[in-house]
Amino acid sequence: MSEENKIRIDFSEIWKRLLKNKFLFLKVWGVTIVLSCLWIFPKPRYYKCEVSIAPETSTNSGALGSLSNIASNFGFNLGDVTTTDAIYPQLYPELLKSTNFLVELFDIQIQTADGKIKTDYYTYLVKYQKQCFWDYPKIFLVSVIEMLTEKEDTPVAGKGGKRFDPFRLSKKTSSVLETMTDKISTTYSKKTDVVSLTVEDQDPLVCALMADSIKNKLQAYITDYRTKKARIDYEHYKNLTAQAKQNYELARQRYASFADSNEDLVLKSIQSKEDDLENDMQLKYNIYTAMNTRLEMAMAKVQEATPAFTTLSNATVPVKPAGPKRVLFIIAMLFCSTIGTVSYIFRRRIMSELSGTKK
Repeated sequence: MSEENKIRIDFSEIWKRLLKNKFLFLKVWGVTIVLSCLWIFPKPRYYKCEVSIAPETSTNSGALGSLSNIASNFGFNLGDVTTTDAIYPQLYPELLKSTNFLVELFDIQIQTADGKIKTDYYTYLVKYQKQCFWDYPKIFLVSVIEMLTEKEDTPVAGKGGKRFDPFRLSKKTSSVLETMTDKISTTYSKKTDVVSLTVEDQDPLVCALMADSIKNKLQAYITDYRTKKARIDYEHYKNLTAQAKQNYELARQRYASFADSNEDLVLKSIQSKEDDLENDMQLKYNIYTAMNTRLEMAMAKVQEATPAFTTLSNATVPVKPAGPKRVLFIIAMLFCSTIGTVSYIFRRRIMSELSGTKK
């Protein structure tokens, strides 16, 4: 670039030009502050509560397991080469987004910090959420239109006495579900295998209660999944053991009754019958003992398959709100308005300098 085409900047001239337009800046700043306050202050404050857990995974020993552990230290994820689970920690965020899991959260009982509201989470989201004042006309119009054009939208009852049916959600329930999804977020760290659960809400106590309840439900869900096969085997051997015990008791009673009735008789046929009953009783006893051993092994497998969750950070009621950041928002708007005003003042010179540079 030649000396003639270089843009020359005279800071003293710029400063004089800015001072000359100081009243314009004051007007712009005043309007910006007023509009920013009207926008940000009506927005309700919200709180956040975070819970971190380190779940135990079912692993296979060997070279692949060691390789995966080494790779995780460098931020690489080799997938589930070391796990035998279909639901491993990497999938916990997706699990928390599933409709079946989220619908179960509707019935959690919550209470606000001031103690004025005690209800389930679904009712709380529907009736007790604070709104900005400019949202009320929209909410009123939508409710009137729905009242005139549609019949009442009631939740679809689920099977087995459940309150909601995740397979068939009503329009209202689906809308509440989307609201709840925005309030709950989950992240997984590949390096540390730590699952972090964050819940956002307008009330600090509700925020902490939901975070703790979701953590407990997640642990119960994973425990139920991991122990499902072992529990089925346990119930199977439990039924077989009960039946074997009943058969043994009947065989023992038949043998004792026959032996007492023919105690003084020495006929070969009676002795043979008594031996048969005794052998049958012993056989039933052996079967009962074997089933009882299997039952104890199945019980041990249930305990072995039960995962352990290490809670790194518990749910605590937040003291300070997480947002909205009102002061930072106003400062950011003032900065943007200042940049815009400066560009407006020097727009002609900037365009002329740019056009001169292009020549």
